[in-house]
Amino acid sequence: MTTQTNTSRTPAAKEPTGNNAGLIGIPPHIGRALATGGGILTIISTFLAWTWTDEFPGDLTYYGYPGGLQVLVLIGGLLTTLFALASYGIKGLRWLTPAGADSAIKLAALAAFATAWYTVIAISAQLGGLANLEPGGWVAAVATLAAVLGALSLPFERPAPDPFDPEDTSWEQFRHKARHTGTVIKAAFAAGTTKPARKLPPYAEILIIVAALALGLTVFTYGIGTEYDELFVGFLITTGFGFAAAAKAGLVNRVSALTGKHRNVTMLGAFVAAAAFPFTQSNDQYATIGVYILIFATVALGLNIVVGLAGLLDLGYVAFLGVGAYTAAMVSGSPSSPFDIHLPFWAAALLGAAVAMVFGVLIGAPTLRLRGDYLAIVTLGFGEIFRITVLNADGTSGPDITNGSNGISSIPNLNILGFDFGQEHTIAGFTIARFANYFLLMLLITLVVVVVFRRSGDSRIGRAWVAIREDETAALAMGINGFRVKLIAFALGAALAGLAGSVQAHVTYTVTPEQYQFAHVVPPNSAFLLAAVVLGGMGTISGPLVGAALLYLIPAKLQFLGNYQLLAFGLALVLLMRFRPEGLIPNRRRQLEFHEEAEAPTVLSKAGA
Repeated sequence: MTTQTNTSRTPAAKEPTGNNAGLIGIPPHIGRALATGGGILTIISTFLAWTWTDEFPGDLTYYGYPGGLQVLVLIGGLLTTLFALASYGIKGLRWLTPAGADSAIKLAALAAFATAWYTVIAISAQLGGLANLEPGGWVAAVATLAAVLGALSLPFERPAPDPFDPEDTSWEQFRHKARHTGTVIKAAFAAGTTKPARKLPPYAEILIIVAALALGLTVFTYGIGTEYDELFVGFLITTGFGFAAAAKAGLVNRVSALTGKHRNVTMLGAFVAAAAFPFTQSNDQYATIGVYILIFATVALGLNIVVGLAGLLDLGYVAFLGVGAYTAAMVSGSPSSPFDIHLPFWAAALLGAAVAMVFGVLIGAPTLRLRGDYLAIVTLGFGEIFRITVLNADGTSGPDITNGSNGISSIPNLNILGFDFGQEHTIAGFTIARFANYFLLMLLITLVVVVVFRRSGDSRIGRAWVAIREDETAALAMGINGFRVKLIAFALGAALAGLAGSVQAHVTYTVTPEQYQFAHVVPPNSAFLLAAVVLGGMGTISGPLVGAALLYLIPAKLQFLGNYQLLAFGLALVLLMRFRPEGLIPNRRRQLEFHEEAEAPTVLSKAGA
């Protein structure tokens, strides 16, 4: 008798069905290989010449040495290759993709593709046609296109289409199909659940945090030092897609978990990295931008107490910055000051913070019983009243206190313990000039504000702020004195803004009413301050700092757009709020409010971070 036996075999991988296929009809194994090969070829292309003449900015005529926009394409190619190799399960690279690699591959490939094709188009437009491209430019264009096509063919779980009424009009059916198409595209870039990482020794976790901070310093230094318009546009493209790829891979969440575990080390490392910024610059040009960003960020962090923690919409917050600046200017020995007083900096700074706090209490006491839009209108009115008052206090329309539209000028440079902030100094072989000196001082002020924000948010009063922000009626029913709690938030936020204003007065030499408007093309102003808090992430420490840096840096670098500068800037903000309404660095609780399908965290902190 013959016995037939079936040998057990591992079932072969099936081709994806219609509900689990890519956006492009290429077999997944071929698409993955195409994305990997395209990423490698993209890296190689950056070491070739892209054009024959050095008339295009960045001089892309060299072999073996990437320059200008080629460096950004190289970064996009490296990210694509790393994520693609991680998708094959290569040991040592799987740590980079705890939430899955496919979505990260797509976004990294788009980063390289968008930057490379932008460069090719810019070369052709500026130099007069595609004939000005060298082989490297063609290789980059083809390689990045191949990588994108391969990445978009990777499978994903397609959502089932919603049924529609056959009696719908053609327009309604078109809208239904368009909504489904958008849902499919969103699913194609969706990230999986972040897998927990294996436990690392504490020193390894700290090294990862240090590496992340060093990367952040490098990215910021590169972005602030972009020398021409094309390079900054390419930087925005690469940074945007690159950050999105890292977030989809779960790498951002993994690093955030480590920083949350080592909060003190992270805060100390962040400020050490920031303090190293002036020493990376060859001149004082970019330190100027850096110190203004710090002033803007510090005031935004103070506003974050009022808006992010307490939930009070303040549209006149920049007035407290002006109160601190005018107070410090009047008592710092300026010849334009009506008072013949020259206090030391620490006294002027404390006085500026105290006067701003008094104004905060005086404005908040009669108005904080209002809520929502009514409170916003009152604070907006206060901001305008402050500006008009200092404008009219010129001795003609009112008392001679602020010198009217001319402001208080010739504010002397600070001199603390013999250290003249207006002079160049050599520290450890590095020469730092005036704005670098003020950058380091403002960084110290920012550290003070961060400590105050952190300790306040973790305190009993901080929990009361969060309770009022979430539901004021319920908080009052639980016995919280809402008026007192909100008044403390208003006064503390005003004091922190006044402290920053005391430094701003010395940095700018002159304090004028035009610097403290509700809306203006140059920050800080109330509109930009509120945008920095919302854009960065309300209720967090790092969110307003990042938001303020972007809101100051991007308009400064988009000046080549001329009259279309604010249009492009506003469009970017609209798109960001549409696709990431919780902000760039949100607290976890607020993120869950906007993305209910996200996985809830095991533990929420007192402020929801």
